Amino acid sequence: MCLVGAAVLFGATPAHALGTSHVKASLVSERDWIEPGKAVTVGLRLEMEDGWHTYWKNPGDAGLPPKVNWRLPEGFTVGPIAWPAPDRIAVPPLMSYGYEGEVVLPMVVETPADLPAGIDVRLGGRADWVECMEVCLPGRAEVELTLPVRAEAAPTSAAGPLFERARRAQPVAPEGWALDASSAGGKILLSFHPPGGGVVEDAYFFAAEPGTVEHPAAQVLHAGRTKHRLDVLPAKSRTEPLLRLDGVLWAQGHAIRVDLPVTALAAVPPPPVPPPATAAGLPLALTFAFLGGLILNLMPCVLPVLSLKVLGFVKQAGDDARKARVHGLVFTAGVLVSFWALLGLLLLLRAGGQHVGWGFQLQSPGFVVFLSFLFFLLGLNLFGVFEVGSSLIAAGNIAAGQSGLAHSFWNGVLATVVATPCTAPFMGSALGYGLSQTAAVSILVFTALGLGMAAPYLLLSFSPRLLRFLPPPGAWMVGFKQLMGFCLMATVVALLWLFGQQGGVDGMAFLLGALLLAGLGAWLYGRPSATPRGRAIRLVLSAALVILGLAVGFGPARPRAAAPAAVGSADLRWETWSDARVAELRAQGKPVFVDFTAAWCLTCKVNEKVALDTREVAERFAREGVTLLKADWTLRDDRITQALASYGRQGVPAYVLYGRDPAGEPHLLPEVLTPGVVFSALDRVLGPQPAATR
Repeated sequence: MCLVGAAVLFGATPAHALGTSHVKASLVSERDWIEPGKAVTVGLRLEMEDGWHTYWKNPGDAGLPPKVNWRLPEGFTVGPIAWPAPDRIAVPPLMSYGYEGEVVLPMVVETPADLPAGIDVRLGGRADWVECMEVCLPGRAEVELTLPVRAEAAPTSAAGPLFERARRAQPVAPEGWALDASSAGGKILLSFHPPGGGVVEDAYFFAAEPGTVEHPAAQVLHAGRTKHRLDVLPAKSRTEPLLRLDGVLWAQGHAIRVDLPVTALAAVPPPPVPPPATAAGLPLALTFAFLGGLILNLMPCVLPVLSLKVLGFVKQAGDDARKARVHGLVFTAGVLVSFWALLGLLLLLRAGGQHVGWGFQLQSPGFVVFLSFLFFLLGLNLFGVFEVGSSLIAAGNIAAGQSGLAHSFWNGVLATVVATPCTAPFMGSALGYGLSQTAAVSILVFTALGLGMAAPYLLLSFSPRLLRFLPPPGAWMVGFKQLMGFCLMATVVALLWLFGQQGGVDGMAFLLGALLLAGLGAWLYGRPSATPRGRAIRLVLSAALVILGLAVGFGPARPRAAAPAAVGSADLRWETWSDARVAELRAQGKPVFVDFTAAWCLTCKVNEKVALDTREVAERFAREGVTLLKADWTLRDDRITQALASYGRQGVPAYVLYGRDPAGEPHLLPEVLTPGVVFSALDRVLGPQPAATR
């Protein structure tokens, strides 16, 4: 991207001349004709192909803003572009500001008062822009517009809605907003209070001029009871203190114009105090968290690891009741420690300005590689390719000592790791509440969630009568253990598919080769050796093969995110989600259904097959004129994370339905869908349909 400016400055061939332009440029007018002496608004309309974008007046770390070199009749003048608020376009380690899809850049043209009626006026010029996806191209086009002159008021043209949309996207004056800017501790502190108060889940500041802020740096929001503060890092290239802050604040779905003097402070003031947890809210959140953890055991993403739990409890059936209770407590400790560690990591990342939510680890291709190796080796262990322990029954006790307690603890850890991509019923609101409160409240919510998940196994370990219903240990466990190995291999297949979504077919091929090397190492480790020297050589070679496999998995197969695209099925057509698209559709009075999903979320996939991809649901969506938007959270996307937080959710699946009223509140559907649940939501928000049409 850094070569784009040089290409434009040194006269690189325009992209459209090479037949490679991915942006269509045209000139449009808000009025059907020109009235002498009256200003007329025209706009540069840029229509971008899916995945391509152009830039704002401050393009950020890369790119150039669009411009028009005008050719106007004598006496005509044109004003500056009235820039709509941009979107964030992250291409790590860079951050750019710009537009995707379609944008109109309005400009006001002043006309002479002595313009004679009855003539045609030609407005035109050369438009220049930079268009980018994975590569950047300089774009250029001749744009022209011919308007008649009439001595009467001009009506709105067919392009009028485009200008209305552009005006809605432009930053507005901060009327009713209490804004203040200061600097301290090497940070820019932008404080604000929305009119009427309210919860602020997300905020972002777009600097109007390059060299003001560090564009890719995280902006940390401190939400308070009435006043909020956004901490922004100044640009590293600045050599002088920032005296004035100019740009756009995006908060609560509003773009607010910012033009403030910056006051230098001696020290960073404490962040605003967050709203306290209400007495009624905390018990309800803890109840929902416990129920959500309990139901989490039934979710598809947890089922593959049940084999390890079942083997452990079958073995305990032959032990005394005291040992069973100890194993149950240790398993519960493994679950709780894992939930606390996950919470600590979430809070740490958020304190650093990162936008992360429930299940964020599977957005990392490296973590998917790690899980693939873990489950693949566990499956080989259950198949008997290699042994850990002195007997076949002990083969399931990975990392276990003579007491087997480590087995129970790590089973709890593993169950939590596999469970985190899923959001069970009741969990969404509980997580949203817990992560929006203080650290102490978050710990209580996550503790209740862990206790709910561990409760069935804790109950089983404390009830010897229930353990008597399990068959005694015996030779049958060998076959059962191997059968459970296929469950783990099914998980490996799912992880390979997920990795393919993140890194393509080439990435999946590298991971398969890595698992082949690891499998060879595991097989070599399991071969018998008659001498200590032979065992040592075997151990070194097997370790080298596993390490080589990890290097292959983490190295050349480094995945990259694909450009977002609309997706569909035989009956449904989905568009790619964006805040701007939601706002546009709501302004037009169209109902909207948003599916927040991810490739690694098995609950999402089940909901799609059971409810969303059914013909009756598709036909109902079509009859109601509902626009379907899909927000794919497979790879990390801060915009989706922030949108989920605005609905009080921290993970997927999440489903949001908007009615036809532009000012109406969103309706959240449950995490588990059926056609009946979808129909009930549509009836509630859009009104019931006659029975004959269903």
